[in-house]
Amino acid sequence: MGKLADLASIKTANSDSFVYTPPDAAFNAPRILVKVSMAYEAPHPATVSLPVLAAVLRGLRRASPVGRILIVDGSIGEGDIHERFEQHGLTDILDREMRLSDSEELVLTRYLNTSPQPAKYDDLLAPAYIQEFDCAISVAPLKRTLVDGQPLISGSTKNLYELFPRHHYHGSIPNSRAKLYNPDANTVLPDVYFSVGWHFAGAVIDLTDFYDSPDDKPDHAEGVSRHVGKVVWGDDMVAVDDAACRTAGIDVPDYLTHIQKLRGD
Repeated sequence: MGKLADLASIKTANSDSFVYTPPDAAFNAPRILVKVSMAYEAPHPATVSLPVLAAVLRGLRRASPVGRILIVDGSIGEGDIHERFEQHGLTDILDREMRLSDSEELVLTRYLNTSPQPAKYDDLLAPAYIQEFDCAISVAPLKRTLVDGQPLISGSTKNLYELFPRHHYHGSIPNSRAKLYNPDANTVLPDVYFSVGWHFAGAVIDLTDFYDSPDDKPDHAEGVSRHVGKVVWGDDMVAVDDAACRTAGIDVPDYLTHIQKLRGD
């Protein structure tokens, strides 16, 4: 998909009037996978806000009235993801055909890295449902943290990190995915996209508030956010992340530009 087509597919709305239009793959889909960002105790913008997520789920339900919708995230550190789901109120907005799961409870498979220039991995281990389900979307806030003095932008592409099993990618740090940050996330993220990310039919960025941290912590409870009041979504997660950065008034990270170049955008 070319750059102009990517931009044309992007939608933006005010957070308080957001009505989600799902990708074509969601319509009458028997099974839909939603990767959310809710692994931290802190509320939005460390995590997705419940009103935006509820709007996404309503949109998916309109598109697929009887489909099974599985909402997944992965634990971080010592936290339990099911406790986080309940803490943030997600359990209260589910209908009878919606389920929650820890990504590490799912059956895993290897995804070939289709990049013409792999940086580190020839393949990555992740849940088989990503390719087996009829539609998968990524729903995340937009964050900027500083890692070793360098900015790391986390959006719908970086949101995929919690899909990877810690028992395989922890490195020397227990309960982590340290290998995916070596040499750094900016280097590894194109491999993540070309192995797993391209299977996703759409993405949503909750830009009600933009998380802008002065350090490497992605979960401050307060004091690091800037109100934007927008939601950005579309059928291409790289284009969505690009547009969200521009909407927030920050530089588009090099890893997104690199992915776009490798795709021939």
